[in-house]
Amino acid sequence: MIEQMRGNLNTYIDECDNNSVGTSGGNEQYLKEEMCRSVLSIVNEFDNITAKELNEMKDEVISIKGSVTSSIHKCTSVHNDLSQFHEIVQKIGDHKQLCLIASIKCKHIIQQALTLLGKSGKAFDVQSNTKHNVRIPSDSGECFITGICVLPDGQVLIVDSKNQKVKLLNQQYQVVSHWDVNARPVDICLITPSEVAVAVNTSKIHEVQFITVNQGKLVPGRKFQLQHECTGIAHHYEDLFVTSGEELYKYTLNGKLICRLYQDRLAYMPGKNHGESILITFLLCTGIFLAIVGNGV
Repeated sequence: MIEQMRGNLNTYIDECDNNSVGTSGGNEQYLKEEMCRSVLSIVNEFDNITAKELNEMKDEVISIKGSVTSSIHKCTSVHNDLSQFHEIVQKIGDHKQLCLIASIKCKHIIQQALTLLGKSGKAFDVQSNTKHNVRIPSDSGECFITGICVLPDGQVLIVDSKNQKVKLLNQQYQVVSHWDVNARPVDICLITPSEVAVAVNTSKIHEVQFITVNQGKLVPGRKFQLQHECTGIAHHYEDLFVTSGEELYKYTLNGKLICRLYQDRLAYMPGKNHGESILITFLLCTGIFLAIVGNGV
């Protein structure tokens, strides 16, 4: 900015020198005054621009300072929480059940720390989104999608609970086939590249229905009844994990009950599997609780 102002002044002085050649005394005085006014104008403009730039820089520095201060407070808080977690784990030793409980309680702290460090694999930047109408003429009401899974070939299966249908969408998200369920379907999970399991649940019917996708058509297969409500379902290592809203059960693919893994009478609507473990979210009256069930647990 200084170099630019200097150039403007030099240019104007040169113009004045050229114009002053052969002028009378009165005209010379007028040129001097005009030159002074122009120089003052250039200097004032420089002052105004400089003041504006400095104010903007000041505001930016204040903003950065506030952001850094906030980040320091967050990091300090997370560091203290992780230190306590480390001390607890050291005291627990090799007690697997207590280690699982400790990891459950502190998972959100660890995730928060990873986020602050910029190493979180859970952060997504949504570039765009589109909406697709999956209502079909035979639907009796508004679509209410409670479950979804994607086949390896890109086709999508959705559970329309309100209309009691499982719908197959092509890669353009158009409904190409559907299957009418005898009760309210609430969830769905992938078993094989062409087979899914659907959790069906009403006040009287609690069952798991298997459906195969064959050449763009939905073909119902085997099913088995449950002695408890069926509000969620997940498949993991040839086992089915079925939730009642308060309990988590483990079944074989043939419908044999293996065991009850977890129970919480204050909970509602456990969740899904992910990778090498089952993630079960329980909605409690005091908040949301996340349990992690890994291999052999």
